Amino acid sequence: MTFRKTVDNFLQALVGGDPDAIAALFAEAVDWKIAGSPAVPWIRHCTTRADVAEFFRTMLGGFVPEGRAANIGHILVEGPHAVILGEISQVIKANGRAFTTPFALHLTGENGLITRYHIYEDSLTVAEAAA
Repeated sequence: MTFRKTVDNFLQALVGGDPDAIAALFAEAVDWKIAGSPAVPWIRHCTTRADVAEFFRTMLGGFVPEGRAANIGHILVEGPHAVILGEISQVIKANGRAFTTPFALHLTGENGLITRYHIYEDSLTVAEAAA
């Protein structure tokens, strides 16, 4: 399987919203980086597949499903690296606040599994919406 196929599977699993299906695409050990406020409930450091499942469970559970949208502008894949550029819109379930942020996601893979997840977004916008 090419890494592009892994990336496509990840995006489809993300759209499906099943944290366990998403986590199944990750290696057991993960290089994880998300900058943001510790006040945002889902911001956490992950090192294992189980951590990844809990991250997506918390994150996806914190959003209004009907308010979720993502626009993917570009997917660039070179060997074991992929960069996904786009924009995410969400509505926070706890307070009804909506936000939109551009993002850049750097994934790396090995043996058909994601080993690195580094996402860069407007963390201030996310923190303000979650506050």
